Amino acid sequence: MNMREEVKFSRNAEAVMIPSGEHVLVPTGSQATITQSLGGSYTLITDRGLMIRVSGREVEAIGKIAENVPEVKEGEQLTAEALESMVWDQLKTCYDPEIPVNIVDLGLVYLCELEDNEGMTAVKIKMTLTAPGCGMGPVLAHDVKTKIETLPGVKNAEVEVVFDPVWDRSMMSEAAKLQLGLYW
Repeated sequence: MNMREEVKFSRNAEAVMIPSGEHVLVPTGSQATITQSLGGSYTLITDRGLMIRVSGREVEAIGKIAENVPEVKEGEQLTAEALESMVWDQLKTCYDPEIPVNIVDLGLVYLCELEDNEGMTAVKIKMTLTAPGCGMGPVLAHDVKTKIETLPGVKNAEVEVVFDPVWDRSMMSEAAKLQLGLYW
């Protein structure tokens, strides 16, 4: 969702600079404007003109609530199909902070495999970036890994960023093309 909301950091918070992917500490009292909120992450422009991304528990510093992950109800059996659906749902909460479309609809996820591993599940993801030199690659891969590893029944997630085949906009879903005005 695109938005404009002025916020003040109530405490020091870790953030990631866009597009370099460099980690920074935003000090208490800093002012910023939220420009985008997607998948529990916020893109902001600070009072110093830096574009940053705040996610996870760090969103509490700007007065937001960290989003919960799906849970299995007590007594409910988690099937392999249900877990795979939950993994894809989590992938759809991951966004490039500069593009308001999730990584699944952008066509960035090339592989999603689930494998039984001693009663738990190991998840293997191969994904790419819209541009090979994007500094946000490690940040997006870490976001994917973190979100998938919070799912019930998941032992670990391995996320590999690959560049073969090279991504192009033909890999985007029809909905993503419409949303970005690229459908012609």
